[in-house]
Amino acid sequence: MSSRIFVISAASGSGKTTLCRQLLKECKNLVVSRSYTTRALRKGEKQRRDYIFVTKKEFFNARKKGGFLEWAKVFDNYYGTPGPFVDKKLSIGKSVMLVIDVQGAFKVKKKRPDAVLIFILPPSMEELKQRLCKRKSDGPKQIKLRLNVARKEIARAKKYDYIVVNDDIRRAVREMKKIIKQEESL
Repeated sequence: MSSRIFVISAASGSGKTTLCRQLLKECKNLVVSRSYTTRALRKGEKQRRDYIFVTKKEFFNARKKGGFLEWAKVFDNYYGTPGPFVDKKLSIGKSVMLVIDVQGAFKVKKKRPDAVLIFILPPSMEELKQRLCKRKSDGPKQIKLRLNVARKEIARAKKYDYIVVNDDIRRAVREMKKIIKQEESL
């Protein structure tokens, strides 16, 4: 079994956080890399569990020192994947899951061609809109923006190695586990 980088991307509201948390419970060789971000904590989020929340100054200092495998600006906030963490986990035989957006995924693939890209699709755009509204973390203007971005991200999904439709959590987790096992055995 070989350790791999698995990049998981999805439009906001597609259920990637729920899927990835379940995947981590069921795949013992898989660890998640927490992204650094300059955005504020949302209700229910915790430092280091969901993200590593930092100031812009801290983010730019880490970036200047080459601390990120990839970084991007998304919705006026910065996000970055800590390169040293990923390298350390791979060196001890762990596979690393990166839960990042489309632009970050392609940056990782360029630097690490062996990375496996998995895109999670919502069952439909209508379902995605309902999920975003149900979250109650964004206003109508922000939801409209997220849906516009989602359309662009979904259009780029065909460039991923795998696409998983999240119409049923248990089925989607099974499909993702199958992909991970298959890729780790190569």
